[in-house]
Amino acid sequence: MKIIYRNRLSGKIVTEKIFQENTLRWLYETSIGYVVFYLLLNRKIFHLLYGKYQNSIYSRHEIPQFIIQYEINITELVLPPDKYFSFNAFFTRKLKPSARPFVVDGQVFCAPGDGKVTVYARLNSQTKFQIKGQHIYIHTLLADSINANIYSHGAAMVLRLAPYDYHRFHFPDNGIAQPAKYIKGEYHSVNPLALVRVPDVYCRNQRVVTQFNSDNFGNIAYIEVGALTVSSIIQTYTPGNVTRGQEKGYFQYGGSTIILLLEPNRIVFDPDLLRDSAENLEVQVLTGSKLGNKP
Repeated sequence: MKIIYRNRLSGKIVTEKIFQENTLRWLYETSIGYVVFYLLLNRKIFHLLYGKYQNSIYSRHEIPQFIIQYEINITELVLPPDKYFSFNAFFTRKLKPSARPFVVDGQVFCAPGDGKVTVYARLNSQTKFQIKGQHIYIHTLLADSINANIYSHGAAMVLRLAPYDYHRFHFPDNGIAQPAKYIKGEYHSVNPLALVRVPDVYCRNQRVVTQFNSDNFGNIAYIEVGALTVSSIIQTYTPGNVTRGQEKGYFQYGGSTIILLLEPNRIVFDPDLLRDSAENLEVQVLTGSKLGNKP
């Protein structure tokens, strides 16, 4: 199984470079590997210990090879690569503001982060949408953290971050953000290889839910989903008034996912995203870029 996506900037279809592909395939495509995952890796203590290593100076030697292998654009970084104390410091790197400008027009809905996006124009009457052929129920996803009913017949977008992506996430519009609510869960990978075996991973994994009342797009359920080797999801915003493009938080080491749920008739996603999503083709987008408009 190859993972392909469309690079929105170039228009080209790209085969994804899967981070630690051999290990991931062994864990999710073999019986023995999956047992090892459940007995050892799917434990909070493992992620805490692994996170401590990635936060230590002993991990910084991984940075140069990571930059080369995944073609990280170092000209976008606030700090040069040799100034990061640990690999996790580099993983959660900040970018120059000019690297990810947000569209100023309030009629435009902007991407909250870097990654591969899938959009859903309309959820059905049971407030569920499909991922890899399996139904994901919004009530289960939100785990009673906020009122799921307001998103019945609404829209959704799923943004999957690979480990080499920029891992800070932002508010797509001006508005008022409520306090974040943490939901305990598991630590599955969010790579499509894992979704084949565990299609309801977004409802299983640890996640954070924030009710965001945006100025131009109504109520938005802002959900950050952790994943394999994500030691924590950090919130950097202060509840209350927030601005378009303002940083909301970041994921520590590991691939992760952002899911946004919107009320009915609040957004019209761009035609190319709707077309590719209907074909189960993810599209690589950048933070601040246009995903849709107000109706």
